[in-house]
Amino acid sequence: MNRNDRNIMMAALLVAVATLVAVFWLGRADGPEASPAASVPADSARLRVSSPRQPYYAVPASRAERFPFDPNTADSVQLLRLGLQPWQVRNIYKYRARGGVYRRKEDFARLYGLTVKQYRELEPYIRISADYQPAATLVRPAEPAVSDTLRRPAKLQAGEHVVLNTADTALLCRVPGIGPYYARQIVRRGQLLGGYVSVGQLDEIADFPQQAKQYFVVDRPQVRKLNVNRLTLEQLRRHPYINYYQAKAIVDYRRLHGAIGSLDDLSLLPDFTPEAIERLRPYVEY
Repeated sequence: MNRNDRNIMMAALLVAVATLVAVFWLGRADGPEASPAASVPADSARLRVSSPRQPYYAVPASRAERFPFDPNTADSVQLLRLGLQPWQVRNIYKYRARGGVYRRKEDFARLYGLTVKQYRELEPYIRISADYQPAATLVRPAEPAVSDTLRRPAKLQAGEHVVLNTADTALLCRVPGIGPYYARQIVRRGQLLGGYVSVGQLDEIADFPQQAKQYFVVDRPQVRKLNVNRLTLEQLRRHPYINYYQAKAIVDYRRLHGAIGSLDDLSLLPDFTPEAIERLRPYVEY
């Protein structure tokens, strides 16, 4: 290769190198790296824009509603509107699917996770349909057949009376409208109460015949007293006028404040309304 050929090759090489350098720099000027701002990702640019901080999500707190409901038939929408948690609603559905039935308001208090406060708020709205009561309640015990040769007890005449706390079932059956069934119910209710203090207490017996009340009197009642400072929770709640929460309130009051001197001491507790206190007053001692 002579000197001229080498000069030509060197010139061509220089031209090629210059072309590559020019292409490289021109490409940087026209591309995304031409300016510092262009090299920043769009998401990063948005992050630099000042804006008030927002929470991840904002879910308005749902307010519990209050309306009559039957726990045996209420659907999930109604139960959630009452303020129950989804897992509590599932437990109710599982209980009903297994054949469970809520026969009394107190049965609903056994729902897992339900607080005393929640139950007290819901209790006035619980409606248990009569369809869910035991069918046996529709059938009264059959009265024994009386032979024609036996004389039926003569019924009382207008103006005659029976002393409610001393009459036995035989005497009670003489009251017009009272048969063996109601005679047993009267005696049983009196034993639970510790004695009657008024004829109006007969209304606490289901479907009691109103026309029969005119034949009863309460003469100097001697009732069995409850010592609210000594009895246990279980003993207190056996009385028809004291439920579980009232018995617990009495025990808690004794523990925190000492002996109870009057039922008025319990008047500030939410479990004791004025009506409940007056109904219980004849049966309490200290």
